[in-house]
This record gives sequence, structure tokens and C-alpha cells, in this order.
Amino acid sequence: MPGGRATIDSTDPRGYTMAVTGTGELARDEIRYDPADPATVRNPFAIYRRLREEAPVLHLADKDVYVLSRFDEVWQAARDTDTFSSAQGLTYERDEIGQLGLVPTMVMLDPPVHTAYRRLVGRGFTPRQVSTLEPAVRRFVVERLEQLRADGSGDFVARFAGPLPSFIVATYLGVPEEDRARFDVWSDAIVSANAGGDILRDAAGAVADLYAYFSELVERRRVEPGDDMISDLIASNLDGEPVDLITILGYTFVMIAGGNDTGTGLLGGSAVLLTTHRDNRARLIDDPTLIPGAVEECLRLTSPVQGLGRTTTRDVTIAGTDIAAGSKVHLLYGAANRDPREFGADAEELDVARSIPRLLTFGSGSHYCLGASAARLMGRVAFEELLRIMPDFAVDEAAARYAPGAFVRRHASLPITSA
Repeated sequence: MPGGRATIDSTDPRGYTMAVTGTGELARDEIRYDPADPATVRNPFAIYRRLREEAPVLHLADKDVYVLSRFDEVWQAARDTDTFSSAQGLTYERDEIGQLGLVPTMVMLDPPVHTAYRRLVGRGFTPRQVSTLEPAVRRFVVERLEQLRADGSGDFVARFAGPLPSFIVATYLGVPEEDRARFDVWSDAIVSANAGGDILRDAAGAVADLYAYFSELVERRRVEPGDDMISDLIASNLDGEPVDLITILGYTFVMIAGGNDTGTGLLGGSAVLLTTHRDNRARLIDDPTLIPGAVEECLRLTSPVQGLGRTTTRDVTIAGTDIAAGSKVHLLYGAANRDPREFGADAEELDVARSIPRLLTFGSGSHYCLGASAARLMGRVAFEELLRIMPDFAVDEAAARYAPGAFVRRHASLPITSA
């Protein structure tokens, strides 16, 4: 059981210094960080740089949240579920679960309960199991990209980067094709509702619609089981008892809210990177064996989930800053994944041949993202076919629109031309 005071402190072998006192007060000009500000969503990287170098533990007084931005501190906190609990939700809010009307979800549980819930569906997300999706994913990718190439231009998000993750999530859940457009509506509502920094109450209607739909689908699968996650859950046991409807609904929420928009963020952000860094694109075209590593590099630089919250269960000291038990702590993956201490002096540049021993895009430890293998499969197939079918594509980042929200960074629209 947690007890006493925990301490997290990274060493600084490359000589980086902190400009923050033990009370969290900045020693230099005040840093104003608002993750929901549209300007920050569009380009957060300059403020991330300042956070890492000047305030690696920043206290947002208006939200009473501590923001961690360096790789080592975020990595250690993500793995220490005894000190940094997910049971109070993953945003800045104190009662997001109750106000949203959520049923218990795996991502909002701590071990050992979380471990039992994760084990129920874990076998469906192994790399071997995920590989069985590749033929269907590739057919979908080729069809969509061939249409884009034939048209010469279009919206990369509407035509490709939005539908592809939705297709994969819907396939996992066994959703009939005629119902799949609903995923986009629900995901947009759930992710965008926090744009103003308030509680996600605006998404409550979407959550209710989602639960009503899947309640009906669960009953259908009890009579007509399929080769999908819902059917597997119906046939499974948790602590010796059949998995109940509430638990199944929790899994569907996690899949839709956690899979659709993050996949869109990876695909759109990667298209921007490959447009901006044409030398790296040429390397991939010349040597496609570099593509899996390029997906890792793009996962690092895009970090679709920019950060998630935890709640401290005991007093903790992080990089010289004291944080009391019961405090909200934001793990800023997007900043940590560009930390020069972990990735070198060129950490903010694309290098498709970079060696990446550790990555925070999928979190770390017991809450490591179950969908990581599916995301990597999606990215690899998308890169392979995009570079084959539209090798001279270009996206227009200046004309792009970003979806609002403080936690998932993704394009809402992104113009693309095939040549």
C-alpha cells in the first residue's frame, strides 16, 4: 500500500538546468500554458520546450494541476500506479466520471483490478492477433488512396485519416458497416467537449447514445455471436462470473474514445512530417524496410495523446517540487517525447532511421495502450501504400484545421494533393 513520500528526480547528464524553485515558483518570466488554447493546439512545441527547460514541474494555479514535461519524470510517474492513480479520471477535473455518466472503464482503474480487466481482452491485441487484420486494412487503405489519387486532391482527414481508424475500431467491435459513421460523431463530441477546459459534460449526450447503441448490439451478439471483441467478452468470465453489460459498455467507450481520434492524429501528423521532410520521405521510398522505424518516429513526434492526468495517492517530490496527496498531475507525453535528454540534440527533428529504445506515445507500465500493435499496423500499411500510390503527395498544413481539445491533438481537416 502507498505510504510516506515518494520522490521522482532525473539526472541531467547533458547539463540542462531547471529554473523552478521547490515551491513551484518560476525563477524566470512566468510561463502561461493553456493546453486547450487553439494556438497551443496548433503549435505546442515552443511552450513544451520552455516547460522542459524552465519549469519541468509547472503548477497551473487556475486548475490546481501539476504538469510534468521531461521524459524521465513522465516515464517514472506513468509506471508508478501506487503513487499516480487513474481511478479519479484522466483529465483535470475532480469528478469527470460522475459528471459524464461513465460506466467503469479499464483505463480508469488501478492494479490489481485493472490487470484483471485488461487480461479479458489482451489476447485480441497481441501482434500476432492484430496481424490477421492486415488484409482487410490494406484493402481499405488502397481503395481510399486510389480514390484520392484519381481525384487529384481532397481532405486527407475526411477521406482517409478519419475513416481508417474508425474502420479498425469498428471491425474489432463487430459493428455493422451501415452503423460505422456513428463512431465519428461520438468521438468528435467526446474529445472536443473539453476544448474550453471545462468538464466534459457536453459529451454526456454522445456517451448516452453510445451506450444505448451498444446495449442493443450486445443483446444481438448474445444470439448471433461473431468474430469480434464484444462476442469474446460475452463468452468470457471475470472473477468466475459472466462479464456483465456495464463492463462491456466500458470497453466499447475506451475503444471508441481512445482509438478513433488518436489514429487520425497519427496519420494527419505523419502526412505533415513527410511533406515537410522530403529527404526522409525519399529514404522511405528508396528503402521501404525503414517504414516500421519511421512509424515509431512519427508516433514519437506526433504523440496524438498529448497528455493524461493522474491523481497522487501520497505526498510526492518531483524534480524538487513538493506535491501533496490528492493532487492532479498531468503527464505531458507530447513534451516528453521531444526531450533532448532522451532523444538527443535533434529530438525535435524527423529521422526515420532513429533508434528509439523508449517511447511514451502509448504510455508505459500497466496502462500501456492495448491498441499499440493495431496502431503500428495501421501506420505501417498506411505509409507503405501512401508512398506507393501517391509518392509525390503534399498536405497543406497552413490551410489545415485542428480539432479542439486539451488532450488529443489531431487535424479536423487537412488538404492534400496527389502530386
